[in-house]
Amino acid sequence: MRRTLVTGVTGQDGTILARRLVAEGHEVHGLVLDADAAEAWATAHELEAVTRHTVDLADPDAVCRVIADVAPAELYHLGGQSSVAASWADPLGTLAVTGLGAAAVFEGAHRLTEAGHPVRVVQASSAEIFGRAEQSPQDETTAIRPVSPYGAAKATAHHLAHVYRERGTFIACAILYNHESTLRPESFVTRKITAGVARIAHAGGGTLALGNLDAQRDWGWAPDYVDALVSATRHTEADDFVVATGQTHTVADFVRVAFAHAGIEDWRSHVTLDERFVRPAEASIQVGDASKARRVLGWAPTLTFEQIVGRMVDHDLAIIG
Repeated sequence: MRRTLVTGVTGQDGTILARRLVAEGHEVHGLVLDADAAEAWATAHELEAVTRHTVDLADPDAVCRVIADVAPAELYHLGGQSSVAASWADPLGTLAVTGLGAAAVFEGAHRLTEAGHPVRVVQASSAEIFGRAEQSPQDETTAIRPVSPYGAAKATAHHLAHVYRERGTFIACAILYNHESTLRPESFVTRKITAGVARIAHAGGGTLALGNLDAQRDWGWAPDYVDALVSATRHTEADDFVVATGQTHTVADFVRVAFAHAGIEDWRSHVTLDERFVRPAEASIQVGDASKARRVLGWAPTLTFEQIVGRMVDHDLAIIG
């Protein structure tokens, strides 16, 4: 039985990945921050088989100790503060957990490898590292120029992955563009939109408060991106891979498609603009060139933008009943 460790196991990607690994017969271990919340998560998703370890990524000694104790063959580093908006409220905490937390994970993996137990690591990087990109679409050679604390923390982790790769530790980097699923919490704008649309459709009226409707993103389906993480981990060489659809849509597009899927065409009458939801600094148009992942890993997205939005709206309509 292959032993695998997943940081951030209770998040969207961690949950999807844990389901896959358990189905494949792995002995899955996960790092969690809150034991009680993780217990509820395991029960809700029928993932009681996942062994949970309560560890703060900001505690490097504890992180290295768990990695040494578990001695995994594969290590998926997905953990960290995952919200760009929240990173502006707590930039130091974001850097400690998302940036320096990665250093602890990589150091633990390096020590394990040096001790004769090689481990394959994948770092879940982010398109936010490109920030105000000078080229579009972005690929693995695009200059790293973050414009948010979250992007800077992810950039730190991305650079550190390269440093440890040079030291002989297998660390692949999957540069993930926005990817969604029904597991997204409502603190993310995409789920906020689909849950809000479902409530408005059910009630026959109401409004949805949003920020910048013109922001453009490259949105994909989260299970597809988890497939890319697994493929990068199991590839013959540690490398960097942009994971994206290559297509951009605005927040307004997401709102329009969501309302239309719920049978509401006049979406603008249900949307209000609130400056509180506008980011202090907005990244350039984010669209990824995943040619390398397609060519080297054989990866490709499986759902269209409209299908992704539709699945999320259907899920939220079903919850309301």
